[in-house]
Amino acid sequence: MLNPTMRILVVEDESKTACYLRKGLTESGFNVDVASNGNDGAHLALTEDYDLILLDVMLPGSDGWSILQSLRRTRQTPVLFLTAKGTVEDRVKGLELGADDYLVKPFAFSELLARVRSILRRGTARQPDVLQVADLMIDLPRHRVCRGDERIDLTAKEFNLLLLLTRRAGEVLSRTLIAEQVWDMNFDSDTNVVDVAIRRLRAKVDDPFERKLIHNVRGVGYVLEDRQ
Repeated sequence: MLNPTMRILVVEDESKTACYLRKGLTESGFNVDVASNGNDGAHLALTEDYDLILLDVMLPGSDGWSILQSLRRTRQTPVLFLTAKGTVEDRVKGLELGADDYLVKPFAFSELLARVRSILRRGTARQPDVLQVADLMIDLPRHRVCRGDERIDLTAKEFNLLLLLTRRAGEVLSRTLIAEQVWDMNFDSDTNVVDVAIRRLRAKVDDPFERKLIHNVRGVGYVLEDRQ
């Protein structure tokens, strides 16, 4: 049985379609948020906890492809593409980028609802809900970080940065890769945004504790690992 409090994000710029989806899904027992452009949709997808995202491809701001790529770098929230782009190439691209399903417009709401319920029953088994390295724990559903019994408050960017480091614990990550994954930007060697962000993250995650987890590898980048 599905949880009646499940949250769904609809990223759709056609107001009539968005209202139709919000009404139908709400009447079906879901809590629904709507974003009318790609930038707002990306922000909500990356900072809020949803059980499913219904994502259009052609959007003002960031398009659906870009949103899904950014999302898959740090999260495994199920995504169902809703789009008029129905060629085989488009469907294959969406699935290869990590979408869970693909529904071409126009569609019957009954089919959409069946696909939504099917995806939600499958759940998000691809990634664990809790990540742990030494005494550092990241609870993904609650968006919560702790070291031992002490909770650590992080900004959205700090959380995503720590999540990237933790998911690839023991692997040295270059500044270029970190900038691309967390900020979705090409790294400029004259920009110290990564170093500044790491310093701020260390101040919260490492400095108050005896055991240090985030390490600098000179000339290469950063790694999160337990060296004790």
